[in-house]
Amino acid sequence: MLESNLKRFGLILSTILMAFFLTTPIFVFAQTDMQSDLEQQLKDIQIQIDTYTKELDQTVVQKKTLINKIKQLQTKQKALALQIKQTTLELSAVEIKIGETQKKIKANLLMEDELHLEISDTFRKMNEIDNNIIVALITARGFSNFFNQFHEYTSLSVALDNLRVSTEAVRMKNEEAKKQLESQKTEVAGLLQIKSIQQQNLSSSLGEQKGLLTETKGLESNYQLILADSKKRAAEIRNRIYELFGTGKQITFGQAVETAKFIAGLTKIRPAFLLAILTQESNLGKNVGTCNRVGDPPEKGWRVIMKPNRDQVPFQSITKELNFDTDKTPVSCPMRDKNGKQVGWGGAMGPAQFIPSTWIGYRAKVISLTGKGSADPWDIRDSFIAAAIKLVADGADGTDTGDWKAAMRYFSGSTNTRFRFYGDNVINTTNQYLQDIADLK
Repeated sequence: MLESNLKRFGLILSTILMAFFLTTPIFVFAQTDMQSDLEQQLKDIQIQIDTYTKELDQTVVQKKTLINKIKQLQTKQKALALQIKQTTLELSAVEIKIGETQKKIKANLLMEDELHLEISDTFRKMNEIDNNIIVALITARGFSNFFNQFHEYTSLSVALDNLRVSTEAVRMKNEEAKKQLESQKTEVAGLLQIKSIQQQNLSSSLGEQKGLLTETKGLESNYQLILADSKKRAAEIRNRIYELFGTGKQITFGQAVETAKFIAGLTKIRPAFLLAILTQESNLGKNVGTCNRVGDPPEKGWRVIMKPNRDQVPFQSITKELNFDTDKTPVSCPMRDKNGKQVGWGGAMGPAQFIPSTWIGYRAKVISLTGKGSADPWDIRDSFIAAAIKLVADGADGTDTGDWKAAMRYFSGSTNTRFRFYGDNVINTTNQYLQDIADLK
């Protein structure tokens, strides 16, 4: 009986393994070829991006002429177009890995189910033998089979222990695969956000080029007049209007600079760097989320788009404390893949885009600096302060290197170079703001 039992289990196991090995080589080779092709494309694109970056560095220091400015913008646009392509390829590479991980999880679950069936079958056989042993003990005829029955029962018990060990091993392997899948999905969400920023930057650069040609009418003399009119430029910079989406509040760039300078005095952070982070996150509060607003459908509500065991309870606590309507307070939407499927979670709040669970950890620090009875992630000053505290804790030190690392940690919790565009773009924006702030004087 035991021998047939073990043979049956061996047959089940060999069938699963045979199916795996018969299908895996073709799949693996196909995936490996695709992965290698993607990696080569990424290398080629990076070489082109590096070339455009060097050209851009050269045009920046050239004489300020209309031709050079247009050339600078066009070079930037070419680099951004390639970076968008690069990010798209990186997304494809991660999606391939996700497919592989999902297949592993499916195979592990199949194995786990088979092991559970075998455990149940072994239990059944042990119960049968247990009953036979009782019969053997009370009947003289059955007593001669007692030791055979007992030996088989002991062997089944050992087999059962081995099955349990195998089941636990498969379960742990599957848990690791699930963690890997979660990490890969987080990476996809980050890359989708990077791609969105790149597309926004490309659109902005194209808009700047069009506006410049319209304003100058393509004439160098007009461009030089614009450059010479420093008062007009300062007024334009100062009066850029930023509206806090959905709140009806407005600030000017000049007011944002003053706020950043005030907070820099409290936290020792570069005002231009703080403004660059908040520009990257929400365009200085202009875009603080397109989910959970008045009139949004249920699928865009906080109960759907926020991570349940992490952010939903803190969000309720925050909105209740501020007397906001939990169902009508704007937050960020989750990213979506090319098929429209939700990737990761949304729910980031206000100009600094803190997720609720993270904001809870900074709320007391903000209150201690402002002296107010509460902290509001949708308030421009409170959000500036919280962002500054976090950035300094993450390594912001007034240098491009330290601030770059802090920006990267603000974005993804690490300095993973796959997301380096975020940090690079923040530092570029910081340097632009340094010039803008200087022009305000």
